[in-house]
Amino acid sequence: MTSLASTDAPAATQAETRRWPRVSIGTIIANLALLFLVLLWTFPTAGLLISSVRDKDQLAVSGWWTALTPSVTQNAARLGRGDEQVEENGTFIIRGNILGELGSGRTVEAFGTTNADVAAAEAGETLPMRAGGEVTVASDGSYEWRSATAFTHSAGPRIYFVAGSPPRFTLDNYATVLATSGIAQSFINSIAVAIPATVIPILVAAFAAYALAWMNFPGRGLMVAVVVGLLVVPLQMSLIPLLRMYNGIAGAFGQDSKGYLGVWLAHTAFGLPLAIYLLRNYMAGLPREIMESARIDGASHFQIFTGMILPLSFPALASFAIFQFLWIWNDLLVALVFLGAQDDKVVLTGRLVNLLGTQGDNWELLTAGAFISIVVPLIVFFSLQRYFVRGLLAGSVK
Repeated sequence: MTSLASTDAPAATQAETRRWPRVSIGTIIANLALLFLVLLWTFPTAGLLISSVRDKDQLAVSGWWTALTPSVTQNAARLGRGDEQVEENGTFIIRGNILGELGSGRTVEAFGTTNADVAAAEAGETLPMRAGGEVTVASDGSYEWRSATAFTHSAGPRIYFVAGSPPRFTLDNYATVLATSGIAQSFINSIAVAIPATVIPILVAAFAAYALAWMNFPGRGLMVAVVVGLLVVPLQMSLIPLLRMYNGIAGAFGQDSKGYLGVWLAHTAFGLPLAIYLLRNYMAGLPREIMESARIDGASHFQIFTGMILPLSFPALASFAIFQFLWIWNDLLVALVFLGAQDDKVVLTGRLVNLLGTQGDNWELLTAGAFISIVVPLIVFFSLQRYFVRGLLAGSVK
């Protein structure tokens, strides 16, 4: 019996170990840090989306985190004049509704006769008035001001109340900002800038990366070193010389220097070093046996590049496409320099800056415009994100 118990105990311990794998402290910390970063990125985005579909009156008085709870505001209204009274059984009564135009779905929670005590009584209760008589306010805002003597006042006294309203969501903010602020035209302008300025450097860099990775020619190592060196050149230092060069070429051919061609070429020039670096390192890491087999079969460099290298390099291409598209979409400096401030060519970032200056008090329009500006980058990122890490690591580590 003793030997049987001693034999079963280790087996039970091993089964328990297999059932509950040990997790290191480092793994827990890494997962918590990742969760913190996800929440840190998600909360502002969720807040922007919720704010963009909230009613403008509720957005002005409460934060987005209260969007699912009724909003409460303090208000004031005047009771009826003396000439609005009616006499019923010897009692003079003035009736009305203190919500007035605010009555869409709102309810009165409390009221008072002075600003110092707004919630002196709850809805349905009665308070004495300093002008005589007493007033009763119902939750729907209707009131009755009763007095044993006739009312003689020409202007009704103020009554203060706390009104609550249920959460209200609407797409009117988007309709307004698209119809009146020029956001729709700027959205099209940003698309017209971002798509060609993303595709052109990818095409050029793919050919250059293949040549630097698999073709032998004099000066190849020097060209790779130059590409790596160009990665550290700041945009601000080279922007003005590039603009002067482009203006000179455009003027020689009689072309307008403020056009889409200039901004496409500028973004292509600034994006090529990173594109060539990522794609060259990725292509250099592809199996050499595949290329040698293709050459034995008589394939040319162009056939190898289009039929084998490009399909295998899609993760790296997608990784750079995300980088380039997001940078161009969020760019303002290059667009202003090469497109100018013409209203029909302002990109989305420039339009949002204008909205901030002209609609600074209309938060509902600013939030709607800002969320419109991030919809396309979110779609691009989430549609290509499965290739992002693979392409990025392959371009940085061989």
